[in-house]
Amino acid sequence: MKPMLLTDVTDTPIGEEWLYETKYDGFRCIIEWTKEEPILKSRNGNELNHLFPELIDFCLRIYDQIKPFLPLTLDGELVYLTNQFKSDFSMVQKRGRMQNSDVISEHAKRFPFHYVVFDLLHFKGEIQTNRYLKTRKQQLTKFFNDLKLPTTINAEDERLIQAIENFEDREILWHTIRANNGEGVIAKRRTSKWISNLRSTDWLKIKNWRYVTVIVNKYDKGNGYFHGGVYQQTNFKEVVIFRHGMTDEERKTLVTFFQNNGSKVHETWELEPSICVDIACIDFDGSKLREPRFHAFRLEKNPNACNWLQMQRQLLPIPDNIQITHPEKPVWPEIGITKDGYLHYLQMISSYLLPFLNDRPLTLIRYPHGASGESFYQKSSPEKLPDFVSTVKIEDINFILCKNIETLLWLGNQLALEFHIPFQTIRTEKPTEIVFDLDPPSVDEFSLAVSAAGQLKDIFDYFNLQSFVKTSGGKGLQLYIPLPENAFSYEEVRIFTEFVCVFLCQQRPDLYTIERLKKNRQKKLYLDYVQHAAGKTIISPYSTRGNNKGLVATPLTWDEVNQQLHPEKFTIPAVLARMKDIGNPFRNFRDIGEKQDFKSVLNHLKNS
Repeated sequence: MKPMLLTDVTDTPIGEEWLYETKYDGFRCIIEWTKEEPILKSRNGNELNHLFPELIDFCLRIYDQIKPFLPLTLDGELVYLTNQFKSDFSMVQKRGRMQNSDVISEHAKRFPFHYVVFDLLHFKGEIQTNRYLKTRKQQLTKFFNDLKLPTTINAEDERLIQAIENFEDREILWHTIRANNGEGVIAKRRTSKWISNLRSTDWLKIKNWRYVTVIVNKYDKGNGYFHGGVYQQTNFKEVVIFRHGMTDEERKTLVTFFQNNGSKVHETWELEPSICVDIACIDFDGSKLREPRFHAFRLEKNPNACNWLQMQRQLLPIPDNIQITHPEKPVWPEIGITKDGYLHYLQMISSYLLPFLNDRPLTLIRYPHGASGESFYQKSSPEKLPDFVSTVKIEDINFILCKNIETLLWLGNQLALEFHIPFQTIRTEKPTEIVFDLDPPSVDEFSLAVSAAGQLKDIFDYFNLQSFVKTSGGKGLQLYIPLPENAFSYEEVRIFTEFVCVFLCQQRPDLYTIERLKKNRQKKLYLDYVQHAAGKTIISPYSTRGNNKGLVATPLTWDEVNQQLHPEKFTIPAVLARMKDIGNPFRNFRDIGEKQDFKSVLNHLKNS
């Protein structure tokens, strides 16, 4: 079976006969499942099983549940989700080019892919394609509910097969996709039937175009293509080759300009940087703009302004409903980061940061004049709030909840540089994680934190507790043990934290202390377990800190916790680079917490 195909349109159709879905940028894939191991097939009929071992492993784990529904055929997209509405196609391309099985397996561990299902073609061996889309969707939802598989997309969910969410309101979906920088919207007629290898007007795609300003520097008469680029520091970097989207008059005007002002080499005219144009595209793949189309001349634009930073911002625009003030304001002048650079960091890291902020009342530290200026704590929200900002009242304080990218950027515009969160969500009064704060006397004694972290991990491993580690963004480390939600009280957790810290201090009284008063610590590392309590907070994973170096509270892999580790390595640019190499070490934090057997640990300590 070859997939039913989409038709490109400019405007989203409106009417009760349409359903709307998120368009994800991935590999179209049909799953044919007749025996234990299913077959993943590309739109060209190629088998993809070897490229996506994490999906095959997941299918094998749920085989006993799914066996009664076989034979089964699903239509969907293989994606690497960066948030609920966007797939990173450069990561998809990277996986698609891999050949070595060991390399693929390692990539799958760090960057697991999801399979987003949007149609049901065979169910228990019965053909479904001749039924209406609305009927197939109802059957798919019931099927996924029976299997306890997600019926909405969640990048954090370890269940790697998920059914796409359908929307009745196109405006809500379109705004959300724009805010999250997704690829676009798909509109499907409710009464459409699934027809193999047909490009149908019952299935329409509307792309979320971004507009990048480039300098046009070459014209190739042989193929009719123009070349364009931007400045990356002082070097000119070509980022696009285009010819589509121009009227005959626009094309003639540009060709004439090249012929009158450029220099000819064989069939190619080259031009000194002088003329700029806007290019519509859907993304940048690391080398070239994707699906480029000419949009407009920008004759008023100074070519020197067409640079790499501007291109990054145009590829990742701020949502329309956020008003940004003074984007050029220096925030971390020591490392050259402005407010706009900070907002770009928040956009890039949002899929890692937001899961830790969601449903937790925020304590913010704001730096209105940048990291080198004065700061103040903010707990209570202002009276006037944008409609996308949620709050929760706890005792007499109306706390802000950061539940979406718009709220995150709104807070970023106010130069909230530090996001501190409690140890529980608004849904419970019990901690959802244990955190040990390892606080050395200064950054010069950071090696003490490394040693303590290793010894603590040995204790956690002894109790079969899975743990996570991050830098504090300052001079220490913080160790996390996720817990099942709403399961253990702070008093119960204190039994464990106090035992561990006292035990470690008894083992190495020359290195570690639980003494609260700094003057009495004698240059030892302070093990803070008292701070783990109701009403207390800790810096969120991936939050920046208000120090001059622009350091980030950065999740680490345990392999990184060695004597070569140093907190000053983890600046904002370094953390953004880590995303592409290491991924998110805290990715499965909540799923592991729900499986953690902390009750056995408590019973052991109470009975010993």
